[in-house]
Amino acid sequence: MLDLPKIHDTRGNLTVIEGTEIPFELKRVYYLYDVPSGSSRAGHAHRSLQQVLIAVSGSFDVLVNDGREQAVYHLNRPNRALYLPSMVWREINNFSSGSVCMALASAPYDEADYYRDFDAFAADVRRR
Repeated sequence: MLDLPKIHDTRGNLTVIEGTEIPFELKRVYYLYDVPSGSSRAGHAHRSLQQVLIAVSGSFDVLVNDGREQAVYHLNRPNRALYLPSMVWREINNFSSGSVCMALASAPYDEADYYRDFDAFAADVRRR
């Protein structure tokens, strides 16, 4: 988990990401929103891409699995972020109504970087 800067005054809160707050050079930003109730997103891992996930609005759960251990993180504050290094399987679910999941990525989209099958991912983890 990463704590992002939170600047508070009577007009509200402000969180800034200038690059030093995350452990990689930012190359892409995207966000998930209007996710239907009961739906799950992600369900993949990356060979080299790193990501940071932020609940900009609302909340959701992120299940992570490094091929050996599994954990679930509940994201619900826009100044707390989850760092996902490469070779970590992730599934995002339990989206609250109106939630927005922002992803900061270390590289542009590249389909060849994805593991979309957990068994293939786990087999590569065991080989390493």
